[in-house]
Amino acid sequence: MAAEGHDYVIVGGGSAGCVLAARLSEDPAARVLLIEAGGRDSHPLIHMPAGFAAMTTGPLTWGLKTAPQTHANMREIPYAQARVLGGGSSINAEIFTRGHPADYDRWAKEEGCAGWAFDEIRKYFIRSEGNEIFSGDWHGTEGPLGVSNLAQWQTMTRAFVRACQEYGIPYNPDFNGPVQEGAGAYQVNIREARRCSAAVAYLRPALARPNLSLVTGCLVHRVIVENGRATGVEYVRKGQRHTVRAEGEVIVTAGAIGSPKLMMLSGIGPALHLKEVGVAPVHDLPGVGQNLQDHFGIDIVAELNGPHSLDRYNNLFWKAWSGIEYLMFRTGRVASNVVEGGGFWYSRDGLDKPDLQFHFLAAAGAEAGVPTVPKGESGITMNSYNLRPKARGSVRLRSASPTDLPIVDPNFLGHPDDVKLSAAGVKLSVAVFAQRS
Repeated sequence: MAAEGHDYVIVGGGSAGCVLAARLSEDPAARVLLIEAGGRDSHPLIHMPAGFAAMTTGPLTWGLKTAPQTHANMREIPYAQARVLGGGSSINAEIFTRGHPADYDRWAKEEGCAGWAFDEIRKYFIRSEGNEIFSGDWHGTEGPLGVSNLAQWQTMTRAFVRACQEYGIPYNPDFNGPVQEGAGAYQVNIREARRCSAAVAYLRPALARPNLSLVTGCLVHRVIVENGRATGVEYVRKGQRHTVRAEGEVIVTAGAIGSPKLMMLSGIGPALHLKEVGVAPVHDLPGVGQNLQDHFGIDIVAELNGPHSLDRYNNLFWKAWSGIEYLMFRTGRVASNVVEGGGFWYSRDGLDKPDLQFHFLAAAGAEAGVPTVPKGESGITMNSYNLRPKARGSVRLRSASPTDLPIVDPNFLGHPDDVKLSAAGVKLSVAVFAQRS
């Protein structure tokens, strides 16, 4: 097929790709093409807040599992990566949290990321945010990204927040304000009881522009490099091979896993590894696919002595009722993001910022790989996350075939300090569950 021409070719219609496509196409003279491997965000589960619990595996993901984890009993752990327009923002739990201001400041001071200090980027957070509750110096109200409070907390979420206070973790109504530490209910990317993903907030309003094109169901096989410059991409759709030229830039926004995979398939990466799998090196860049850093959660599931959690809806009658309630009134179980509560706290005294994050799920087994409770029973889940793991992992090619999944090795628990911090998180979770609330 003859090559099509655009000024910008964006590979990956996830959170970053949707925003970039919308922003770049604001210039009517710029021809922008957004390419997504997955389909349109039309599945009804995407737009129901509680739908996330059914989307961490299945057709809206790549079906990834980690390589056997040496420090986790050689388990292959489910590793959800979205394969749908909107990316992770279409299948996640809709939690709205920024990083700690000190993290951005460290990037600027220690990692050479000029312009990324929190005081420099806060204006962009505010510009993007359409908060229904908070305003002022820390929040925006006019941005495209819908942010709201849940209409109602589940009974067990309220009990979790009280239990945290009984343990000594103060109530925090706003994790994105001046103070991050504390426990409370999350604000969520939900508007009028529907998910507000990057595709909904940014891309959908922009698709009417004549200079913005979107193609879905397209697997990009490689970035075309000519004389040391990326000039286009080659992709396959419905068995047909297409070539697209970029007069300006090829922008790869395929995520932390998909981006290095595509670069290596294009010959950009560690030359020795590329030769091992049969890819001709174009540019030897050893860092591609290296230094993978990912926070991980350790879940504690508690079985309740009665039908007090969202698990009570796991029978045919209550499922039908909750669906009717949501469709008619936009309330009830389906309007919950399930991960309603959370917190940020310290593993030990003397720290200048929290090193643990907690999610509270008003159900058991809501995500792939998380234990559940016996059928007909109710449970709750609390998971603790190491916010800054020291272990580093990698993304490598399985073969030279673009259709083969990459080998993802996060090296979970691969540093002794990560083990200690994870143990502290589990102990804190158990202590919170032990409170009288």
